[in-house]
Amino acid sequence: MKAILALEDGFHFEGQAFGAEASSSGEICFNTSMTGYQEVLTDPSYCGQIVSMTYPLIGNYGVNPLDSESSLPHVRGFVVEELCRTPSSWRSSESLDAYLKRHGIPGIEGIDTRALTRHLREKGAMRSHLAHGDALEPAAVIQSARESKGMVGMDFVQEVSTEENYEWDATGEESGEWTIPNPSDSESKIRVDGLNNYRDIPEPRYEIVAYDFGIKRNMLRRLRQNGFRVHVVNSRTPAAEVLKLAPDGVFLSNGPGDPAALDYIHAEVAQLFGQVPVFAICLGHQILGHAFGGKTFKLKFGHRGGNQPVKDLRSGRVAITSQNHGFAIDPDSLPDSVEVTHLNLNDGTVEGMAHKEFPVFSVQYHPEAAPGPNDASYFFQEFANLIDRERGTRKVI
Repeated sequence: MKAILALEDGFHFEGQAFGAEASSSGEICFNTSMTGYQEVLTDPSYCGQIVSMTYPLIGNYGVNPLDSESSLPHVRGFVVEELCRTPSSWRSSESLDAYLKRHGIPGIEGIDTRALTRHLREKGAMRSHLAHGDALEPAAVIQSARESKGMVGMDFVQEVSTEENYEWDATGEESGEWTIPNPSDSESKIRVDGLNNYRDIPEPRYEIVAYDFGIKRNMLRRLRQNGFRVHVVNSRTPAAEVLKLAPDGVFLSNGPGDPAALDYIHAEVAQLFGQVPVFAICLGHQILGHAFGGKTFKLKFGHRGGNQPVKDLRSGRVAITSQNHGFAIDPDSLPDSVEVTHLNLNDGTVEGMAHKEFPVFSVQYHPEAAPGPNDASYFFQEFANLIDRERGTRKVI
């Protein structure tokens, strides 16, 4: 079946349909990662977007339940140059095509994703529409793109945040670090689950509350692996309710949409300052900027992929980071009480902040991901060190 991907400026592609026989609108963006398409599909931060992968062959290792970042895919549509319909991985439980069909998400293959990426880099991210059907006319699909909603002013957090608060992985069984056992390493405790092997995790040393703005499962796993017991609350939870739990710290997660549209969240986050240590990433970092009194702006085409270089201004070290965001903090809007700690070396945008008085810090990227592979993992220890300095002993929730 034919498929058409059309952008609001009239640029369009015709290709072959895969996934669900459906039509969908969303902001078109591209991701430069070579692997990890399942993580992209299930990352709540992509809610409201049609994603194009720049790597030419997608789907070669299929889809499996363990690699999902949430229970459902959140993209509005998926764009690839070539789809692999016969995955070859012992971990695969179904093909990418079957997975998208099952979840009602349309895809398009057989288009020049390099040309699409170059167009978006030149013109910027924009509204788009993806439709399936042999009788489709490009003009009609272009008009659908122009009539769709953009990303500015959109609150997608309410669509992806948990309805019920919960404790993540109370038994520790879901957070074990996947590993390949080394026969010479006799001290490591390895748990075998079917064909998978997991390294045991330590007992939790800190009790924290995590605001779910679209939190990824791997972020929860990594927090648990680093000694944090995590109580997840939805995005509408008042700061007063969080503080009643007497947590050692509060974590602000990633998520989708325009951070400026979340004023009801900004106000609650501001009430945490001086009360408890706060660590924020991605959308949480942008929310923190607004809570500080700053502003955000929309990037031309965003940062999405695992190859973004970031400099830590405190140490001078450069990290290769994984990112997924379309907005950034305006450094000139931040008060003097906030220090910019990290910068993106491609475009100079703010990648990290710290308050000079309160125990509050943030980064724009994902410390739980592994593009470097472990360049950014030190933030978990920084959060623990901050809690140790501020609280001294762990408070039990």
